[in-house]
Amino acid sequence: MGPPSSSGFYVSRAAALLLAGLAAALLLALAVLAALYGRCARVAPSELHHGGDQDAAPSPPGEQKESPPTRQSDPTLEPTVTATLGKGRPFGPWDQLRLPRWLVPLHYELELWPRLKPDELSAPALSFTGRVNITVRCAVATARLLLHSLFLDCERAEVRGPLSSGTGDATVGHVPVEDVWFALEMEYMVLELREALQPGSLYELQLSFSGPVYQDKREGLFLNIYMDQGARRALLASQMEPTFARNVFPCFDEPALKATFNITIIHHPSYVALSNMPKLGQSEKEDLSGSKWTVTTFYTTPYMPTYLVAFAICDYDHVNRTERGKEIRIWARKDAIANGHADFALNITGPTFSFLEDLFNISYPLPKTDVIALPTFDDRAMENWGLLMFDESLLLLQPDDQLTEKKTVISCIVSHEIGHQWFGNLVTMSWWNNIWLNEGFASYFESRVINYFNSKLSRNEIFFSDILHDVLKEDHALVSRAVSMKMENFTETNEINELFDLFTYNKGASMARMLSGFLNENLFISALKSYLETFSYSNAEQDDLWRHFQMAIDDQSQIVLPATIKIIMDSWTHQSGFPVVTLNVSTGIVKQEPFYRENVKNQTLLTHNATWIVPILWIKSGTTQSLVWLDKSSKVFPEMQVSDFDHDWVILNLNMTGYYRVNYDKLGWKKLNQQLEEDPKAIPVIHRLQLIDDAFSLSKNNYIEIETALDLTKYLAEEDEIIVWHAVLVNLVTRDLVFDVNNYDIYPLLKKYLFKRLTSVWNIYSTIIRENVAALQDDYLALISLRKLFETACLLGLEDCLQLSRELFKNWVNHPENEIPYPIRTVILCYGIALGSDKEWNFLLNIYTNNTKEEEKIQLAYAMSCSKDPWILNRYMDYAITTSPFIFNETNIIEIVAASEVGQYVAKEFLVNNWQAVSERYGTQSLVTLLYIIGRSISTDLQIIELQQFFSPMLEEHQRLTVHAKLQTIKNKNLKNKNQSARIAAWLRKNT
Repeated sequence: MGPPSSSGFYVSRAAALLLAGLAAALLLALAVLAALYGRCARVAPSELHHGGDQDAAPSPPGEQKESPPTRQSDPTLEPTVTATLGKGRPFGPWDQLRLPRWLVPLHYELELWPRLKPDELSAPALSFTGRVNITVRCAVATARLLLHSLFLDCERAEVRGPLSSGTGDATVGHVPVEDVWFALEMEYMVLELREALQPGSLYELQLSFSGPVYQDKREGLFLNIYMDQGARRALLASQMEPTFARNVFPCFDEPALKATFNITIIHHPSYVALSNMPKLGQSEKEDLSGSKWTVTTFYTTPYMPTYLVAFAICDYDHVNRTERGKEIRIWARKDAIANGHADFALNITGPTFSFLEDLFNISYPLPKTDVIALPTFDDRAMENWGLLMFDESLLLLQPDDQLTEKKTVISCIVSHEIGHQWFGNLVTMSWWNNIWLNEGFASYFESRVINYFNSKLSRNEIFFSDILHDVLKEDHALVSRAVSMKMENFTETNEINELFDLFTYNKGASMARMLSGFLNENLFISALKSYLETFSYSNAEQDDLWRHFQMAIDDQSQIVLPATIKIIMDSWTHQSGFPVVTLNVSTGIVKQEPFYRENVKNQTLLTHNATWIVPILWIKSGTTQSLVWLDKSSKVFPEMQVSDFDHDWVILNLNMTGYYRVNYDKLGWKKLNQQLEEDPKAIPVIHRLQLIDDAFSLSKNNYIEIETALDLTKYLAEEDEIIVWHAVLVNLVTRDLVFDVNNYDIYPLLKKYLFKRLTSVWNIYSTIIRENVAALQDDYLALISLRKLFETACLLGLEDCLQLSRELFKNWVNHPENEIPYPIRTVILCYGIALGSDKEWNFLLNIYTNNTKEEEKIQLAYAMSCSKDPWILNRYMDYAITTSPFIFNETNIIEIVAASEVGQYVAKEFLVNNWQAVSERYGTQSLVTLLYIIGRSISTDLQIIELQQFFSPMLEEHQRLTVHAKLQTIKNKNLKNKNQSARIAAWLRKNT
């Protein structure tokens, strides 16, 4: 998820009154809902769920504790408890996001009984019942207990204790519960007691409850419906992170409140139940209707937070292997297992565990690992201890995936989740403000594992492509997210969910990599070992991590830092953005300044005065130099000076381990250009990549002239690394610079300039495609870069690219078994249609109609919009709005056509006669989106007026106001791009 937006708005008094009325109505509705969700009828201890019938669940397993004996109803002991909302109650701890530290949970006896049956999959709603006994230690005397519970019906609430060690349950006392109520906003259940619990004593909270199984979202306990072996099937799985355990059972749902868990799952006999730990035993029970159910119990977990509690109930098969004496099982649909789709994941999971065990010298503590492939899992993957969960598209490898980047993607995600077994599971952050300690380090070690499995893949280029590039593109000084947040910044649970974003994962990983870069690998790993060992089965904060790094530094003398690790790293993790580091090679002066989008730093209100303590690893004329530090806004480094008359050159940020961009003065850029033209291979690949990426980013944001970035491309005839070409093309051949600015000079100039330089790299990869495409299957960087190379070559009219497109498309049409290579499939399909007739288009439509794979259907839908014939595109749009919606699912064909070269004009005319049908088919908002797509090239106020007049009958009043503002933004952007495009065209004329 991206960062939250921050914007304000103004409302009139009348609107305010209306909003106030709506708010009051909403509060009333919430009160009614809360009453429905929060009822808690008090029953005798022996009566469970349904008034004491045989459908009730048995006592949870664990330390062989017996249930309390059945007592006769005694109003002095068990007063009637009715749930209330807490409406009108004074301000109290239930208004705070964090639980009061009155109770410390030690152990959960959790039992769940979802009523899933294989012959009742069409039931409109599915629910579960359960009960939990929570052993707690009282830390502060209190007659009021708070724990988390959301959308659960409480059916019994008791407090037993104080517990007497060494005596039977019959001697255990009982603390009467006076009232149970719910504070919905902070998702609490509140138990009001007749007498206070005593500090230092142990108590047991006994709660029976029921709740819904979610079908439309993957949180809490949720349902997947899927097809397997030709039949419709279902499974249940859990997703507790970050705050969804409270949707499944009442609990102390904070990461620092670790406890042990004994889990029991009651399920239909045809299903298998999985949880964090191995199965302890099974028994059988009957419900009132005589149906038999299986009761599966599991061994006690280690101490862990509630967000790692996991279970699945499924009708799956598995493959297994043993790694260092511990069983690993990959669970998936029976079809997938039979066809070997889980084999790749099985083969890398064990070695990944072993690699990280050896790296940290800490054994994985659980006796087994189950890995399950879910048909649909919104969170992609989850690291639950002992039961890792994945969306099946990110775990299963099919035979036709050999020529995709899928192997590396699966390896990355599997290694990420396995990395969490140490970072997150063994050592957990104390609170969500430091979630980067989990996600950042798990992401960092992805590239380590990939390089372990495939030593030919460079860790530097992999890290840049997968992690660093994306976050540098999004991060800037005014963004509202630092990696490590202050705890007081959190007031609501939804703010916790928003932390799972690019900054936590990618910037967090970049922080770890920078730390490793300015230390050395051995010191870095040694400090992490110490940290993991010290906080095993416990919790840590960012300062704990820094303390262990400082200890490692203090124990040696080779590495000397300008400040403590805490001071250095806090300058990066506690503030947003990153610096631009600029070297003047004539003077040796290095300065830093915050990076701003479009370099708006001079605007009065946009100030960012902080600096970073910047580690600068660097090379001079190909030789690695000693680490230096920029610990102030500017500093002189005489050793970095070069003369216009020598052949020296300097590059800062060795291997791009530092989280910053680098700029140079004119002489610095000139010297690098000269070296690239004389001998580009003297500059390592990662730095050719860095120079291109930094220069184009800095020019786009007004730090340097565009001509400076373009000068770096002159040498490209000698560049055979496709990842470097990819960086050039995604920055230079863009729609907004070439096609949306109505600058008709730039296309032929760009075509002529690039043709001279593309030949070498084009010949390499076109030959591989024609002769031995299988050679690409382990070349991850090529697989992610090929599409842009082929797309650009065909776009610029390179005849060999067009001919290859014809060949591959025709070969596939005539012999469907000859698949188009996946990396260039989208390009080939598009040009197969663009260069063909209605015959090819009809063929593709028939393939689309009979295809069931969503990803392939989207590819085909886009390809059909590549036709150059207006009548075909009109037919396509007409077909989309007149046929069954299920034909095209949610794909908006009108938008796809409007985005194409010819379709921009055809779609506009089509809307004149069909806008009502389009609105009915795709919704009124689609008309607004279409307006933006059709108007993507506007650059004058007159064009805005014309477009608004054209769309005016189709839009509602509030949409017209929004549209006008958006069109002005598009116009301003295009004016800027038009100026940039003109400068590029002028440069091309001079250099072609």
